[in-house]
Amino acid sequence: MRSLANRLALLFLLITLGVIAIVYAGVVPTLRSSLVDERARTLGTAAQRDAAVIATAIASGVTQRELDQVVRSAADQANARVTLLSVGRAGLAASPLVRSDSNARADIGDLDFPAAFEAVQAGRLATGTEAVRGGRVAQAARPLYFRDDESGKRTLGFVIVYSAPLGDVERSVDLVRTRIIIAAVVALTFAVLAAFLLARSLGRRVARLQSVAQRVAAGDFSARFAVDGDDELGRLAQTLDEMQRQLAALDSSRRRFIATASHELRTPVFSLGGFLELLEDEDLDDETRAGFLDQVRQQTERLRKLSTDLLDLSRLDAGSVELRLEETEVDDLARTVAGEFLPTLGDDAVRLRTELTPEPVSALCDPDRVAQIVRILIDNALTHTPPGTEVLVSASRQDGRVRLSVTDSGRGIPRAELKRVFDPFYTSDGTRGSGLGLTIARDLAERMGGQLLVASRPGRTTFSLEIPALGASAS
Repeated sequence: MRSLANRLALLFLLITLGVIAIVYAGVVPTLRSSLVDERARTLGTAAQRDAAVIATAIASGVTQRELDQVVRSAADQANARVTLLSVGRAGLAASPLVRSDSNARADIGDLDFPAAFEAVQAGRLATGTEAVRGGRVAQAARPLYFRDDESGKRTLGFVIVYSAPLGDVERSVDLVRTRIIIAAVVALTFAVLAAFLLARSLGRRVARLQSVAQRVAAGDFSARFAVDGDDELGRLAQTLDEMQRQLAALDSSRRRFIATASHELRTPVFSLGGFLELLEDEDLDDETRAGFLDQVRQQTERLRKLSTDLLDLSRLDAGSVELRLEETEVDDLARTVAGEFLPTLGDDAVRLRTELTPEPVSALCDPDRVAQIVRILIDNALTHTPPGTEVLVSASRQDGRVRLSVTDSGRGIPRAELKRVFDPFYTSDGTRGSGLGLTIARDLAERMGGQLLVASRPGRTTFSLEIPALGASAS
């Protein structure tokens, strides 16, 4: 029963059986009871109709032959057996005395006339059924009262009983039962067949999805999920196919990232190895040795920065970077971060200027992460700005957003490469660097509910950090 097809087939079978059982239980007993009650009501109506005629005949003192004729006429009209029973002063005897019977040739010794006893006891029309050797019969009994000439009181003298066999009712019920059973067998056959075909079709579709999923799990990202319908399985296949595309893209990005990271790490390592071999030469003069040592320091710093950036990027991808949100004066933060770079700028180097609004600009953010983003943007701008030009750091608030912008006077980023500036290890002009800073800055901005934007043209490039301003939701 682990098979989906078998489970569906069994479910269809059980549902069909349940429906048939409910129909059978609700139709057959109710039909029998309804038909028996209808037959008894018909006999009761006939007894009520003919009671006065028979009572009049008895009261008029007709002969037995004439009375039998009246009883047979009533039986012919009602299409039933009519029996006239005498009632003594003590009531109806245990073995009632038959005064007249429409079917004199038939033995009535096996009839107990329970409806007659009930009618005598209740003093009104009574109906019921009785089991006999040939089956069951329906009965309707009507007491006949006569007025005593001396006392003027009404006395019970006879009870007339209308009887009719219920064989036709049983045959009708048996016919309906047989039809239901035949219909049930046909319905079960079709239900099981339909369930098997449907389950087989669903099973094949699920098996195809499983086969492709196993190939994708094994690393074969060329496998595609076939969308073969607009139902739940079709939508599942479409979702899995989209997942496969994303996994393929992630795998491709991962491979490129590993290859690029390996290359970026290998370059300074080989460079360090080469400089160390050169430093082992005892014939080097002090100036050359000092130059080699400076190169070693630069490559070591490159390795340190690259390893730090790789660690930050891996923590961001793993979602392990925790943010400490608090009210922050971002204009003061931008001024402080910009001041960290001033000691490193020479007289002929790039000028670093801040342009901040007189009013405080506040945001709910992680100040350490915002400062990290600003450092990345300033460092990137200083790297790409020619000596003697200017880097502008500005902060403003507009439309419920805080914007921190860093603008440089470099040669700009080609329009075709703007979409790639946030890709890992990408550098637009081959400038030395890890190429991870902008990627880290973008991810940090998104973690704080903001975004990192770039606009560039020849001679001017602006990177802008936008984050929700403090109280923006209330404005």
